[in-house]
Amino acid sequence: MTSTLLDRLAALSAAAATQTGAAPGSGPAPTVLADRPDGTVVRTGHTVAKAHAPDSDTTALATRLRIAAHPSLHGVLLPPLPLTAPDGFLTLTEEGRALTRWPYGTPVPPDDPDAAPWEEAARLLARLHAVDPAQLPGPVPPMRGPAKAARALARMRTALAPLRGTIPAPRASLPAPGSLAEAARSIEAAWALLPPWTRDAAPGPQPALLCHGDLHLGQLVRHPATGGRWLLIDIDDLGLGDPAWDLARPAAWFATGLLAPDIWARFLAAYRAAGGRAVRPDGDPWPDLEIPARALTVQTAALAVAKAAGESRPLDEIETAVVDACARMTSLPRQLAPAARNVG
Repeated sequence: MTSTLLDRLAALSAAAATQTGAAPGSGPAPTVLADRPDGTVVRTGHTVAKAHAPDSDTTALATRLRIAAHPSLHGVLLPPLPLTAPDGFLTLTEEGRALTRWPYGTPVPPDDPDAAPWEEAARLLARLHAVDPAQLPGPVPPMRGPAKAARALARMRTALAPLRGTIPAPRASLPAPGSLAEAARSIEAAWALLPPWTRDAAPGPQPALLCHGDLHLGQLVRHPATGGRWLLIDIDDLGLGDPAWDLARPAAWFATGLLAPDIWARFLAAYRAAGGRAVRPDGDPWPDLEIPARALTVQTAALAVAKAAGESRPLDEIETAVVDACARMTSLPRQLAPAARNVG
């Protein structure tokens, strides 16, 4: 992140404080909450400012922002703060990068797993999936989950490109067990088995519902920050798609042994009790979740390999478990076989 961008975000977040009567410069110093290639977030007091990915579709993002502010999503999505007009939630840097402003919310404590609001997340998803897209500002863009999965595979391939001299051709002998080359081979094989829509190569299933597109616990905050309700954040991937995608990450974690069965059961039960439409109301949910869960597993594994390659290290235990799940997909292509150590 450049100092110019940091200064712009700090000014954007601090401006909200001065608009409420605080003297300029009298508030807390800006704090960088996140700084990644796909987004930078800076907090000043009760407000945060975000720089979205440099390649963001600003037209689609503007629509997503209007959706987040729509009354139909009250109590589900954290609404953006106006920037340029009562319904103007987006401004651009001179380089064309999209900037937005939001209320600050308290995130899920990363060091307190018992405080993770799985049931609240499930109920929020059920409410999100129940919103009638025809009542929203439009045109509602497609949910970007499959596009992110395809981007993860591209990132893995790019990260491994410098190692191509050590990666054998398909008919050559496999590299040493546990190597990144072998992991990439399992990931690519699992990716090839997925339906085209999950690889962003074809339209998704119909009818499409309003989806978050990138659900994980980092996408929830309490607002107001003290004692407020849980709300979903990060609308960059919001849009129309298969709602099962929003349940796919916890489903994949459960299937790979990374999410305890009782937590998964509570999450699923809460979603069903709230009338969630992504899965059948009772019985085995796996026929509805299998394909998106496989796609999210491959995406997670690809990102793990890309990160390990960039850091010149082997995969850690959790990353290996996800890659092993990809290998099981190719040996049992009809199902994402659950890991024996944590799933019955």
